[in-house]
Amino acid sequence: MRPIGLIGAGVMGLAAAKKFLEAGYPVLAYDTSVASQQKAKDLGAKVLEGLPLMAEESELALMFLPGPSQVGSCVAGKEGLLSSLPSGGIIVDMSTVDPGTTVRMAALAGEKGVGYLDAPVLGRPASVGNWALPVGGKKEDLERCRPVFEVVASKIYHIGDVGSGNKVKLLNQMMFGAINAMTAEMMAIADKIGISPSLLYETISASQAATVSNLFKELGGRISREEYGNATFTVDLLVKDVKLAVQMAKENSAPPILGRTVELINEMAQAHGLGGADTSAMWKSVRSLWTK
Repeated sequence: MRPIGLIGAGVMGLAAAKKFLEAGYPVLAYDTSVASQQKAKDLGAKVLEGLPLMAEESELALMFLPGPSQVGSCVAGKEGLLSSLPSGGIIVDMSTVDPGTTVRMAALAGEKGVGYLDAPVLGRPASVGNWALPVGGKKEDLERCRPVFEVVASKIYHIGDVGSGNKVKLLNQMMFGAINAMTAEMMAIADKIGISPSLLYETISASQAATVSNLFKELGGRISREEYGNATFTVDLLVKDVKLAVQMAKENSAPPILGRTVELINEMAQAHGLGGADTSAMWKSVRSLWTK
């Protein structure tokens, strides 16, 4: 099997790398973080010192990066992928970015004969193998990548032109943010009125109520254990995602109402120094509004 180039060995990137290696694909990993490099190496990936080296062994590069600026540097920077990836290669952005960034990067890739897809992940790290991928880009590029996608995803949807996958992901993140914000608020109110947040979580999650979602179970479980480190998804990333979603909606004359409120709650948590914590920690910033 041809090696898979994987850029960004964070939580999601490492989950994908592990699955690819288990499926027999060699993985070439690149990350600027020394700690992430070591984690990728421990999994069995070959860690590269620079992006140009990736093109020597692979024609497929998958990006799992924090945001638009990192994607732009990785693709079009001085030593970015387009400086070395051969014509016929494909770049797949599995990050959460705005559609405009994807359209710009795809245009630059097209000038060099390189394919470009946006295939952001819908799913948590632990559900790798059963992710859903909304894909934007040329259908023929998707079909070339399908065998690789099927290693990490059980559902693959061709949404439309480049940037279409991003649109679906940002809408999903708005909903994620709303569930996260409501969980934070209800836990803070429970604490204020004398109900233990952990007991509230246990009671609701044990029910068959329609309000019980997998995300609520995950968030509530972390809150009850006071486990906010080793984040599945950080407050900083949620702030970025919802901000991009709100911006996308406004640019298309669909100014969001709940989305803006969620954006504010997220930014409050960030302002309280919780940016690097798991999003479950956000209830602390809401609770602080009512404590002396």
